[in-house]
Amino acid sequence: MNLDLFSDSPEDKPKALNAFELASQKASELRQILHRYAYAYYTLDAPEVPDAEYDRLFRQLQEIEHQHPTLATADSPTQRVGGAVLPEFTSVRHQVPMLSIRTETDTGASGAIAFDARVRKELGLTEDAPQVSYVAELKFDGLAMSLRYEKGVLVQAATRGDGEQGEDVTHNIRTIGQIPLLLPSDVPVVLEVRGEVYMRRDDFDTLNQRQLQKIADGIKGEKTFVNPRNAAAGAVRQLDSNIAAQRPLSFFAYGLGEVAGWPVGHPPFQNHYAFLQTLKAWGFPVAIQTKCVLGASGLVAFHQEIAQQRDALPYDIDGVVYKVNELALQEKLGFVTREPRWAVAHKYPAQEELTTVLDIDVQVGRTGKLTPVAKLAPVFVGGVTVTNATLHNEDEARRKDVRIGDTVIVRRAGDVIPEVVGVIIEKRQLGTEIFTMPHICPVCASPAVRDEDEADYRCTGGLFCGAQRKQAFLHFAQRRAVEVDGLGEKLIDQLVDAGVIRTLPDLYKLGLTALVQLDRMAEKSALNILKALEASKETSLPRFIYGLGIRHVGEATAKEFARHFGTLDALMNASLEELLQVADVGPIVAQSVLTFFAQAHHQEIVAQLRACGVRWPEGPPAERASLPLAGKTIVLTGTLPNLGRDEAKAMLEAAGAKVAGSVSQKTSYVVAGSEAGSKLEKAMALGVPVLDEPGLLALLKGDSNDSP
Repeated sequence: MNLDLFSDSPEDKPKALNAFELASQKASELRQILHRYAYAYYTLDAPEVPDAEYDRLFRQLQEIEHQHPTLATADSPTQRVGGAVLPEFTSVRHQVPMLSIRTETDTGASGAIAFDARVRKELGLTEDAPQVSYVAELKFDGLAMSLRYEKGVLVQAATRGDGEQGEDVTHNIRTIGQIPLLLPSDVPVVLEVRGEVYMRRDDFDTLNQRQLQKIADGIKGEKTFVNPRNAAAGAVRQLDSNIAAQRPLSFFAYGLGEVAGWPVGHPPFQNHYAFLQTLKAWGFPVAIQTKCVLGASGLVAFHQEIAQQRDALPYDIDGVVYKVNELALQEKLGFVTREPRWAVAHKYPAQEELTTVLDIDVQVGRTGKLTPVAKLAPVFVGGVTVTNATLHNEDEARRKDVRIGDTVIVRRAGDVIPEVVGVIIEKRQLGTEIFTMPHICPVCASPAVRDEDEADYRCTGGLFCGAQRKQAFLHFAQRRAVEVDGLGEKLIDQLVDAGVIRTLPDLYKLGLTALVQLDRMAEKSALNILKALEASKETSLPRFIYGLGIRHVGEATAKEFARHFGTLDALMNASLEELLQVADVGPIVAQSVLTFFAQAHHQEIVAQLRACGVRWPEGPPAERASLPLAGKTIVLTGTLPNLGRDEAKAMLEAAGAKVAGSVSQKTSYVVAGSEAGSKLEKAMALGVPVLDEPGLLALLKGDSNDSP
């Protein structure tokens, strides 16, 4: 053992770092991290962390350099915009640097007020001086671009790069339809227009759907994109412009670069707003939300207005931008290091943040859908603290490869349910396990199945599953099923939450005492519910089958089952082959019915309902071919003079017809009443016979001579 390590001599102890040395060490670490993140974001188009995380680290470095100015090295990210030129592209030097603007991280109204106060102070304005005019714009989440026109012709498009030098991407930018290739004759000889290349949300979704299909088709090298900004940047940096042309890109103009050679009689702009209006006149797209406002109050109102619109916008923004309108005042204010004093970006609460997955739970919805949910270390994102984020379904969880213990990017926009956007693979710990979707319902232990061509697993517990209990009661009691008048959602919520009813037979065991103890339930109302329950015991076999809530079994299918089998027992005991013999029943519906009645708890619930007195007429199976309208498809439209829609539908179905909701060439007849709309027009266009009410009655009696 080296005893010198335990010496009490001061000179033998390791020297403690002082505050400056600690700051220097921390600044060096931050510079390395920020350079790496910036390279991934700007050069590789593969962001490793959300913008909010980059901004947080950037602010830490700014604060250190503010406290220790000598630590602000020439290679610090705070001294330049960031980014690098890919070797595959031609380098372009910007005649007027593409500098970034300062970010106001105070997301409240005070952020706008503080900017106005700084501007007034720099301009030396007194309190009673007029309000400053500003142009308020959107802060787009895309890729900054400089478009150079010479004598009105687009000759070059370059990325921001490091602000001084960018990449020539003209071949790709020419594919964007919104960017004019030729300008009017009244433009300067040299004109550089700055703006943002971005991708709309709907275009992004369509693109990712195409990518998923390519992946499903086994095309190698294809991938989905994390967000629209990532997809737009990747398209701009394609060496093959044919690939870029297939990516739906858009553009907004908002600034100027080099300008030279104004035409005679066309002086330079006096203010920024006039410049934007002229750009619109020249054919450049400018965001319609852009407006002129006065003073701090105008900035605050704009920030709040756009915040309310943010989630409804067809593209992503992460804030707004304020610019002093008068160009003479911009020149007077000047620049500080890398940023103009006359502009600021005022952000909104970040919609993406980093956090850790503590667990992955599986929740069961009211309809039996199983949804994997990531349990997260609490994180403040989108204005709220988030602890859960949906993984949607097994395919999404597998595609993103989310595992317990992972560091993930969580996104929340407006009222949208928080979701995991992606995983920071570099931070994954060894030994994590791939998520596997359970094939057993975590609530009732019934089998969970996934139908062909569907993304979701669903619990087959139905009437037995606690998670589906309220939905089962609502479905059973609705008018088109067994019909219990007055038994609505609020009452069912109270009965289930209080533990009064757990399965359908419990409805028929309710007593007056249990009902009157519920909130807002008077004795008269309770008696009406009991009366309605008693009346509901007299039903029909199709209504009862439909009321059981068997997946894929709607009203029409329930009627076909009742007509084909005649009795419930025959349906419950039918084999898959026998179920497939029912008209309009395919393998998915047949398997769903077979699975439902194969479960002992469903058989028990049916037996208990019968024991409670629920009954219906039964008889031998109907010979479908003998029914007068067997094989006919009929569409009802408009209002008939005497028959209600449900009454007419019931009469047609009793005669063997199928009542459809839309008109096609397979439609046998259209029955039209008053105020018939597009269905009647389509029937006439297709030559489908059209009947009025007397014609319908004649058809039901077999008196019609038509035989389509």
